[in-house]
Amino acid sequence: MTLLRSGSATDTGLVRSVNQDLAVETANLFAVADGMGGHAGGEVASRLAVDALAVAFGRQPTGAGLSEAVTEANAVVWQRSNEDPELRGMGTTLTAVALVNEDGHDVLALVNVGDSRSYRFHDGALTQITTDHSLAEEMVRTGELSSAEAAVHPHRHILTRALGVSSEVAVDLWRIQPVRGDRFLLCSDGLTNELTEEQIGEVLSSVGDPDDAAGLLVQAARTHGGSDNITAVVVDVVLGEDGDESVPTVAAVSADFARPEPLIDDVDELPADPYPVSVAEEAPPSRRERRRAKRRERRMARGRRLITYRTLLFVLLVAAVVAGALFAVRWYDTNSYYVRVNNNELIVYQGRIGGFLWYHPTVVDRTGVTTADVPGIYLPALDAGVEETSVADARNYVSNLVSDKLTQQQNPSSIVAPTTVPATAAPTTAVPATATTKGA
Repeated sequence: MTLLRSGSATDTGLVRSVNQDLAVETANLFAVADGMGGHAGGEVASRLAVDALAVAFGRQPTGAGLSEAVTEANAVVWQRSNEDPELRGMGTTLTAVALVNEDGHDVLALVNVGDSRSYRFHDGALTQITTDHSLAEEMVRTGELSSAEAAVHPHRHILTRALGVSSEVAVDLWRIQPVRGDRFLLCSDGLTNELTEEQIGEVLSSVGDPDDAAGLLVQAARTHGGSDNITAVVVDVVLGEDGDESVPTVAAVSADFARPEPLIDDVDELPADPYPVSVAEEAPPSRRERRRAKRRERRMARGRRLITYRTLLFVLLVAAVVAGALFAVRWYDTNSYYVRVNNNELIVYQGRIGGFLWYHPTVVDRTGVTTADVPGIYLPALDAGVEETSVADARNYVSNLVSDKLTQQQNPSSIVAPTTVPATAAPTTAVPATATTKGA
């Protein structure tokens, strides 16, 4: 009897605006999908894939059934991509593990397509089970790059295999003996891009609860950069075999070219395998597969460029609108002047009376003219503020007030009508009415 316990966590990260990752946790099926294909396409692709996977695996809960379920999920995503032009080119990675019973044995069947990964933490050591289906990894397999070079290669994110980008897909399948105490990690590349295997292993070895372990891994990846969506599913084998060597610990078969390939070997020699799985050393990719990989690379590159251009254009448009609004506000505020009394002195200010939004009036001229230098009839208006269209008009206004005061002092019989103001260069300002006299 085998008993599993699991936990999961996911986060949008610090760069993406939408989380296109999906985590699956059921009693016997666990998966991580990482969608791609634009703002909406990635979400749709990952959701379609995991839903189709769960339904198809439910009909045939075996290792072969899990592999066929991935094939069905690929067909569903591919069909939807061709039916909806807005979703054309979408796809998703998928890595999944399921508890199945084959020939009387409990077995963990594990499948993978893309660069989401599955790891096994056994006896304090972390081992990557899956192989990334990426251009950089293909170059490692053919000897063109080392693993260290592949980790920083500019093409490490270009996939050579994904669900939904073609009518057919090759699925890698492993059968794993569930050993008590083992812990499995399924994750998107948003986690492995930010954390080293040593950092991942430290969390898996120190945090007992699988839900807490998944949450801490996701938070750590976010803290280390969070450049992509981050998802982790941790599955613990609570009850299982005690490592009986009569059953193979890990056996793998790849559907690629219908050629089996070993990926993990926990013992020097695999014992008799109750499952008909042959093991052979992997050969380099054929010329046909290389051509298919290059075509996928060009297709995905075009999709990424399109997304980048659209995103850049949107950002530029938003920036232009914001800049235009800021310019309009600034122009409205700074294209006005007024004269106001401050501590009995006439001051020329730039801005709107009382201020506007975050702009406050600023002093542009302390005229040196006091309230005693101007006719008293204008003081109420000056206390409130008298608007002018330029600094020159404001200064001219003050000069006219001073001149009017001098005129009144020289001709006491002259007064100013209360409804008039001194003339300035602006056509809206009136001249004090000195022709009106009061009888003796």
